[in-house]
Amino acid sequence: MSLKWTDTQDVAIALSDKYPDVDPRQVRFTDLMSWVQGLDGFNDSPERCGERILEAIQMAWIDEAGR
Repeated sequence: MSLKWTDTQDVAIALSDKYPDVDPRQVRFTDLMSWVQGLDGFNDSPERCGERILEAIQMAWIDEAGR
């Protein structure tokens, strides 16, 4: 499966699996961007990422962590 920036829910699930002990509310966007790019199956250009996308990923991750 190939992940893109806009696959916010799938990215959030992958981040939750890879970083189970991290509080997503405390992650800086620079770190978040790097961590997303390091996910297995992630294949998208960094130029396609912006603050809104990172906010959406972070919010989805917060939701996922709360389950």
